Amino acid sequence: MPYKVKMNDHTNSTYLKRIHTAIDYIENNLDKVLSLDTISKKAFYSPFHFHRLFKLITGETLNEFINRKRVEKIAAILLVGTSETINEMAYRYGFSSGNAFSRAFKNFYGVPPSMFKSEKNISKIGVDQAAIEKYICRIDNSLNWIKMNGNIALKKLKEIPLVGLSHMGDLDKIGESYHKLGTWMASKNLMDAPNVKAITLYHDNPRVTDFSKVRWSTCFTANKNTPIEAPIQRIIIEKGYYAVGRFVIPANDFRQAWDSMCLWVLENDYEFKDGHYFEVYHNDHTNHPERKFIVDICIPVKTPPSNLIKKEEQRIDSNLGHYREQIKEGVLQYDYNTLLSHIKKLRTYLKKEYAPNYKVGNLYQGSMDFSYFPFTPVTLKSQKLKIVIIFNHSKMRFEICLAGRNRQVQKQYWTLFKDSDWNAYHIPDNLEGFSIVDHILVRCPDFSDFDTLRQQIEQETLKFITDIIEVLEL
Repeated sequence: MPYKVKMNDHTNSTYLKRIHTAIDYIENNLDKVLSLDTISKKAFYSPFHFHRLFKLITGETLNEFINRKRVEKIAAILLVGTSETINEMAYRYGFSSGNAFSRAFKNFYGVPPSMFKSEKNISKIGVDQAAIEKYICRIDNSLNWIKMNGNIALKKLKEIPLVGLSHMGDLDKIGESYHKLGTWMASKNLMDAPNVKAITLYHDNPRVTDFSKVRWSTCFTANKNTPIEAPIQRIIIEKGYYAVGRFVIPANDFRQAWDSMCLWVLENDYEFKDGHYFEVYHNDHTNHPERKFIVDICIPVKTPPSNLIKKEEQRIDSNLGHYREQIKEGVLQYDYNTLLSHIKKLRTYLKKEYAPNYKVGNLYQGSMDFSYFPFTPVTLKSQKLKIVIIFNHSKMRFEICLAGRNRQVQKQYWTLFKDSDWNAYHIPDNLEGFSIVDHILVRCPDFSDFDTLRQQIEQETLKFITDIIEVLEL
């Protein structure tokens, strides 16, 4: 298994950092001569020590690793199409002959590259296909899903400096990695910087790389001069053109979103480019009323011809013409900011009146579907529960719900309420959102009389909380 070195040991973390530096160099220079001497210097080790340490950490010898990465690189190119012949690619990526490459390729995928190219057929022995498909781009979905769930556009992004933790395999440990990185960020007061974003970055394409060897990084945006310490790394997302899709989706729709992104790239005649494929998260999905992620999925593409760039600009102008007019008028911004100012006043009032017996969380305002903030008595917080006050923009009403800190807690208490005969408030039929119990606070809020509105919300909120606590204490 890769990464046998313990992450909590400072010395071993230094080893990992140096090996990752070597891996980055290899991945960026697969079409060049990659000698042990050259690569070991990149990691600041002697060739003898580097060779032993590399195998200990990755589970492969240096030559095995380079050979695999080159085969996977050509497989990835074959998947998206190329005018280059197989022999041309084989020579470019360091194989002595087309036959040598074909033998190596067949050992990996069970079919020769010519068949792989024509059928896009991958049959990797011992790979957890269900797990892989969660992260890969399968271009077999309808564009209708995009229209219903996503907003995709071509964007020219600036360079994005990050700090991150890199891993190999174990994609189910993304949450654990973010917790570790977030703790380090908080200890350095880096989470207080404006517009900090969490980004998951994929160094390998799981469609062509064995699941156990996929390399990925959990990252936060940070100044490129931010001091770091092992095992934290600096990572740069290069500037350039990207297909960027904004989605508001549950966790089980990520595969569909990635598939749709790849389909959009192909349908719009853009060319995939080597680079980082990544996800940018704009919310904490556990605080979303429907437990959804607000996420940008970003795919690097080659610089398009000027006619394609112009076509994309025209498409955006056509699709968002009415919206652009409203933005120019300033009405949308004014109304939205006015609405948020009322919600902020409500939060400030509750925090002032009920601290320290209640914990008032940050206001989430990054979506035009819901704005919300936690308002939780410490007695419920100790049970890993929280109360969330929500403004539902589409229904123009205030709502409240009891939620769990995580999915396990939510299921535990939802089952408790669902199996009881208690029906004072609405209990959802399923666990698709994060609500255990919910209630409408004010159906038609009158913002012209904020004091009265605030009293209504306050009274209904306290009644809801009291009723919940009474039930849980029985």
